[in-house]
Amino acid sequence: MIAERWNAGEMGCGELLIELALRMKQLGAGQVFELTALDPGAVEDIPAWCKLTGHGLISAKHPVYQIRRRNN
Repeated sequence: MIAERWNAGEMGCGELLIELALRMKQLGAGQVFELTALDPGAVEDIPAWCKLTGHGLISAKHPVYQIRRRNN
């Protein structure tokens, strides 16, 4: 079940990742966030960011990404 959705449109990945981090902090542990990101760099940047931060990348079918909030 998706807890929150955000359409970032064509926002560049630098700004996108900062905003995504702020939005993920608002979720409870284990909740799922759905992101739509049209920036072509998102294909590599979103999975790398998830790996770096410990959030789970459930689905990455560009431009839609589903991310599970880490437990802590």
